[in-house]
Amino acid sequence: MGENELDLELVKRVQSGDKTAFDVLVRKYQHRIGAVIGRFVHDYAESQDIAQETFIRAYRALNNFRGDAQFYTWLYRIAVNTAKNHLVSMKRRPPTSDVDADDAEHFDGAYRMHDSDTPEHELLREEIARTVSEVVAELPEELRQAITLREMEGLSYEEISETMDCPIGTVRSRIFRAREAIDSRLRPLMDSERVRP
Repeated sequence: MGENELDLELVKRVQSGDKTAFDVLVRKYQHRIGAVIGRFVHDYAESQDIAQETFIRAYRALNNFRGDAQFYTWLYRIAVNTAKNHLVSMKRRPPTSDVDADDAEHFDGAYRMHDSDTPEHELLREEIARTVSEVVAELPEELRQAITLREMEGLSYEEISETMDCPIGTVRSRIFRAREAIDSRLRPLMDSERVRP
């Protein structure tokens, strides 16, 4: 039984009155949903409250779930909407400034560093991770959401298209632009690493 089939079976059990089946779904997805919300709300306690609200809303709406989308895709949408609603109610908004990455090259090699235990390499790895997090946080919302779904959540382009309710071509474009933005900030770090003796 695949992941989606298992989720659908659990959903059917919840719809039939088995509350413990929902507990299984919560345990299965609580960390992923927490990570999604953490992209919008950086305060841990606040993000945990929003995650709890997400699961409450999902539970209340579960009778309307028909399996047209994957359960995680459906839950993801609820989490994003709950986080956005929270930010609006608190008079806050996610960053919306655009990134100038027109002349950046597609990044790929930045993550292919040789595994080395030297302090210098460990510092560089930490700096790369910090830089990537900063760039992703600064991306326009639609780029940040697309790259997060692809790289952090491991969703396919088709799943991202469904989740974001946009054509696959748009998904590819958003992911490409996000990767360009990340690469343009990582390239100086990688270049300085190459010139070291």
